[in-house]
Amino acid sequence: MIEVKNVTKRYGKFYAVRNINFEIKEGEIVGFLGRNGAGKSTTMNMITGFIEPTEGEIIVDGIDIDRKPKKVKKLIGYMPEGVPLYYDLTVKEFINYMADLKLIKHKEKKAAVEKAIAETGLEKVQNKLTKNLSRGFKQRVSLAGAIVGNPKILILDEPTVGLDPKQVIEIRELIKSFRKNHTVILSSHILSEVSQICEKVIIIDKGEIVAIDTPENLEKDTEETQKIEVNVEDTNNKFLDIKTAINSIKDIKLLETKTDGSKVYEIETGAEVDIRKDIFSECTKLGIAVLELKKQESSLEDAFIKIVQDRPEYSEKEIAKMQYDKEIEELRQEEAEKKERKEFKKQAKKEEKARKKASKAEKKDLKSEKGGDK
Repeated sequence: MIEVKNVTKRYGKFYAVRNINFEIKEGEIVGFLGRNGAGKSTTMNMITGFIEPTEGEIIVDGIDIDRKPKKVKKLIGYMPEGVPLYYDLTVKEFINYMADLKLIKHKEKKAAVEKAIAETGLEKVQNKLTKNLSRGFKQRVSLAGAIVGNPKILILDEPTVGLDPKQVIEIRELIKSFRKNHTVILSSHILSEVSQICEKVIIIDKGEIVAIDTPENLEKDTEETQKIEVNVEDTNNKFLDIKTAINSIKDIKLLETKTDGSKVYEIETGAEVDIRKDIFSECTKLGIAVLELKKQESSLEDAFIKIVQDRPEYSEKEIAKMQYDKEIEELRQEEAEKKERKEFKKQAKKEEKARKKASKAEKKDLKSEKGGDK
C-alpha cells in the first residue's frame, strides 16, 4: 500500500530524514513514533505530497507520488495536529468544504458528507459553529474532514492530544473501527495509546528508522530484566533468604511496609526466567504467607526509551561523510552494473556470432549432401 524507498529530505546541510525505508500494508494501523524533531512530520508530509523528498521514492497504492501527485493525494485523508478548523463555519459546512477541496463529485457529495458525520458521531452538533464545540468534538470534526470521501489512507497526527479520558477512549475506538476500510498511520506522543491501537510501530530517531515491529515484540526484545512485586506476611523477616535459594534472582529490595505489617518487595531477575512457582515454594518452606504476587509488565514507553536513549548524535561533518560514502557506493554499484551489462552484451554478440556460424555450416553441409545424392 505504502512503500518508502531510500528517502532523504535535506535542507541545505541539515538532514531532516536520511535514507529511510519502510512498508505499510493495506488495512494496517501503524504507529509512527519519535522524539520532537526526529523527522515524523517531515515523513508524513512527504507521504501526503505536501513536500518533496530530496532523494528516493514514495509509492502509494502502486503510484509514484513524484510522477502523479494529484492521483496519490486523492487516496489520502490527513488530520493535522492542532485541529485547524474554520470557526465561522458550522460542522456540516466545514465537512462540505473539505469535500469540495477533495473534488468529490456533486452528486456524491451529500452522501459522502452525511457518512462522515455519522461515522464520527457528529449528528447532534452538525449545525453548530465549530468554534462553539468542545475540544473532543473539534477533534471529531477534523477527523470527519479527513475521512470524507472514504480515502484509502488516513494519516492522523496527534489525534487525541488535549482530550479528557472519556474523549480519548471514544476517539481510540473510532480509529480502531477504521481498520475495515482504511490504512491508518497514527503519530502520537502517548505511547500507551499506540500500544492499544496499532498493530505495528515504526520508530524514527534523528532522521533514521531505528525499529519496525509489533508493540509486543518491541517490548519483549528490549526487556533485559524482569521485575516481580510480592506482598508477603513475614513475621520472622526471612524473605531475603530466598535470594540464596533461587540462583536466578539478581536483586531484592523492600518497597513498602504496610499498616497491617505485611511487606512489599521487588524481585529482579532475568528477562526470560519465570520464578513465580519457585517463590511460592521457598516462601512455603520458610513459613512466609504470600498475599499477592504480580509481574511488572514492560511497556512500549520502556522499549522506546531503550531504543533511542543511547543513539549517537552526528555532527554535520559526520553526516556529510556518510552521504559521501553513500554516493561513492552508489557510483561503484552503477559502474558494476554498467560493466555487467557490457559483459552481457559482449557475451550475447559472441553467442549470436556462434549461432550464425553454426547455421552457415549446417546449410553448407545440407548443400553438400544434396550434391552427393545427384
